[in-house]
Amino acid sequence: MTDDIYSNLQQLGGATVMPASPEEAVLERVQNPQADVMYNVRFTAPEFTSLCPMTGQPDFAHLVIDYVPGEWLVESKALKLFLGAFRNHGAFHEDCTVSIGRRLVEFLDPKWLRIGGYWYPRGGIPIDVFWQTGDMPQGVWIPDQGVPPYRGRG
Repeated sequence: MTDDIYSNLQQLGGATVMPASPEEAVLERVQNPQADVMYNVRFTAPEFTSLCPMTGQPDFAHLVIDYVPGEWLVESKALKLFLGAFRNHGAFHEDCTVSIGRRLVEFLDPKWLRIGGYWYPRGGIPIDVFWQTGDMPQGVWIPDQGVPPYRGRG
């Protein structure tokens, strides 16, 4: 493996500033050196935060993103900064969850992607939001997301 697939990365390896909004966040990607193999990549963000667009109060979620990469892999620090940019962003749970999934699909063009947004209760009601690009691919091990139905998450 050579370093040239990483040469265009701008955020990794140095100090970065948290983007002010998801729209300003810069996602970065690298060529997938294993593009000839079908495999699953999972990112788990157990402390995702956004704001209620009506009250400005914080909302918290446990996000699980699974994707089967094609030619590209998302760079994890850029993904962390993108997810962190929602901290001061006002949107409903459904919009946040689906927007993250759609942005990743548009940027990476994966063979398949799903996102589960397991939102902690507000007003006594937890909201879980699920989105995926199509049928789960055959021949790839994609485990259950492992987040139980709400009984007090942790």
